[in-house]
Amino acid sequence: MKMKKLLAIVAACMLVAAFGLFGCGQQQAAEEPAPAEDQAAPAEDQAAAAVDYTLLNEGKLTVATSPDFPPFENLDGSEYIGLDMDIMRAVSEKLGLEFNPVSIQFDGIVPAIVAGGQADCAISGITITPDRAEQVDFTLPYYTDDLAIVVMNGSTITEENVDTALNDAAVTIAVQSGTTGADYAKENFSSATFSEYGNANDTFAALQADKAQALVTNKAVAESMLASYTDAVIVKNIATGEEYGIAVSKDNPGLTAAINAALAELEADGTLEVLTAQWMSAAVE
Repeated sequence: MKMKKLLAIVAACMLVAAFGLFGCGQQQAAEEPAPAEDQAAPAEDQAAAAVDYTLLNEGKLTVATSPDFPPFENLDGSEYIGLDMDIMRAVSEKLGLEFNPVSIQFDGIVPAIVAGGQADCAISGITITPDRAEQVDFTLPYYTDDLAIVVMNGSTITEENVDTALNDAAVTIAVQSGTTGADYAKENFSSATFSEYGNANDTFAALQADKAQALVTNKAVAESMLASYTDAVIVKNIATGEEYGIAVSKDNPGLTAAINAALAELEADGTLEVLTAQWMSAAVE
């Protein structure tokens, strides 16, 4: 593995300014007077060391994703498309690296980052949760989403009775394994029967094939999927306000810092706003 150094003093200032954490100027004013020039080198070396990071392959940012979660990630032939994919392309460009996506089933992504050897980081509509944050580091959030419940048109499960109708052993709910949607469904509809699938596409296919009477997934994904599954409908939006972040190994904190700096630049120059608007508007068309 090759060591990459990023002197991120300017980028760090952009990072904290963009996300409103604190001001670099204020921090400097509160510190002791700067040492003489010939004594400053050790401090500069420490600052540089703080943003050192390792990569699996020199010149490439290898990114794990589960490409079945539109509008965040999906495959168009062999091309990885979606909001998450465009964000990581932009981040890679900021870091002077080639974007190198690799497919890993969603419930295996965090374990893969913990184990190492498969990807440098991961992006796949990954909600920042306390349990996950114990295993990996997360960048600052780049998107906030909710959950949604989807049923087929004409279902006896409606907006009026959804909460009681789903909490029934005779009802099967399709969920994607390892997701916050699965966690929510199991916690709130504990009497129901659950069918877990490895990807979001299969949950919708199960619903359409009458292998399940409802599914729970992220709101943006539900809205995107309904463009293809036109015989299904959202019966409830659930305001969870969950934040998505990019997962990085706890052994590679410099990479987290470097990605955060890149995200700050993308926030400051409006790129994140443009990409989000583009993919979210496409999801509901």
